[in-house]
Amino acid sequence: MLKSKRLATLPIPDLTAEFAVLDSQQAGGEYDAFTFGSWSSHVLANGSGSAKDTAFRPHDEAITPTELGGRLPGIMRLVTDHFATENLQWVRVFALQDGILAPHVDFLEFDEPGVRLQVPLRTTTEALHSEDDLVYHLRRGEVWQIHTTVPHSARSGSGPGRLSLCLDFSGTGFAPEDVIRDAVPTEQDIHIVDRQPPSAEELEKLLSCGDGMTPSTLRSAFRPFAAMHFERRASARDTFDWYVRAAERSGDPRLAEKAAAFRTYCIEQRAYKEVFDW
Repeated sequence: MLKSKRLATLPIPDLTAEFAVLDSQQAGGEYDAFTFGSWSSHVLANGSGSAKDTAFRPHDEAITPTELGGRLPGIMRLVTDHFATENLQWVRVFALQDGILAPHVDFLEFDEPGVRLQVPLRTTTEALHSEDDLVYHLRRGEVWQIHTTVPHSARSGSGPGRLSLCLDFSGTGFAPEDVIRDAVPTEQDIHIVDRQPPSAEELEKLLSCGDGMTPSTLRSAFRPFAAMHFERRASARDTFDWYVRAAERSGDPRLAEKAAAFRTYCIEQRAYKEVFDW
């Protein structure tokens, strides 16, 4: 069963001009270890008002728009018109184009996970999310509470980059539905993607990439493992198990150790602002 929840659907205005502003921003950021392809986290509001303050953390400050947030009044108005902001700590837009995220667990660095809502602003049917062994599509305007404490991922195709509004709220003592205002009825079924298990031949082809794996290719070699999770029915944890098995086939125990360390970093344990050393 999908643990993430679709809470509502919002009417999204024409934000074409503001999408162009986001598309012009430099890619990259605080979480490069998780990303393959083009992925960025654009901070529109946080506790400091500084666009350089990009590493997520809980805070007690009043939320303040960044310079980028000031250039995106339509998106910021979408936030203030449709969400109660008393517990709101971060407003970001995640941009993903021809990219994929390593399956990961959020908030491993913190004692309390908080509440994360996402609203796709621009998307295509090629833009997918995953949660454990399920893959699903978030439609434009749907408000989702993302279940962040199980391994999850996202993938986008080569067309226009997916832009998703991400709102992080502090605490867990409130119903996420209560912070949403003026939603429209949600009539469509949740879009779950049907996938078949990988065949023995497909799995062997994937694992065989470990035969020629080297320290310089270890990072780039992970992407097809993450892609298999979206294309065939498998859990996010299978992604890492396969990756470690492939690294073991390289004959270099250091590569298998590094692959296992990447699994730990993504879904088991990491420190605040810890950077994974490939």
